[in-house]
Amino acid sequence: MRKLIISLIVLILVLVALDRVAVAGVQRDLANRIAASADLSGTPTVTIEGVPFLTQALSGHYPEVRFDLGTLTYGGVPVRDLRGVAYDVTAPLGDILRNRPDVRAGRVTVSGTLTKQTLDRFAPDGIKIGSDGRRLTASGEVMVGANKLKIDATMRVEVTDGRIRLRAEKVEGVPDAVAQLMTFDLPFDGLPFDVRLTRVRSVPLGLEFTATATDVPIRG
Repeated sequence: MRKLIISLIVLILVLVALDRVAVAGVQRDLANRIAASADLSGTPTVTIEGVPFLTQALSGHYPEVRFDLGTLTYGGVPVRDLRGVAYDVTAPLGDILRNRPDVRAGRVTVSGTLTKQTLDRFAPDGIKIGSDGRRLTASGEVMVGANKLKIDATMRVEVTDGRIRLRAEKVEGVPDAVAQLMTFDLPFDGLPFDVRLTRVRSVPLGLEFTATATDVPIRG
């Protein structure tokens, strides 16, 4: 009985070791594929969720794969803490071992942050982007004819044709035409995996966005 118990313990330790070795190898392969798909110069951090891993590897199906791309620039707009999740990833073990490109995700969600300093770069001249703790604000002076007009406004965030628009509202005592001078778009496109913006919200650092795509190839 003692020998049987020792043998079972050894077998379990071997399986655990194999599991960890296998997950490291597949994570490395997926990291390289994600880097190629997102046109990255470096390699992202990839984590395959769920245990035991060998069960997922043998089935060729990974319910959740998380990746961290760091800080990147798209359309001239720096994105901080760009990260994502690939759901329902189909990656047959044979294709992984042979480096075949037939790896797909049922859905990919990407999120990141645009800082207030970044927003300032694209705001109209003389306008400074801030926050009241709940929403973005804008303040400064704009030229109206030959005169400078001081403006303080709350900004509404919209997603228009896949771009982020900041529109001035709640501007008291200022004609609508003047308020429109504070509305501007971010030239924000070219995100990896052809994801489309689905949500934008104000956070203390600036704006946090979420973008999603379905049936996504993760090419090698």
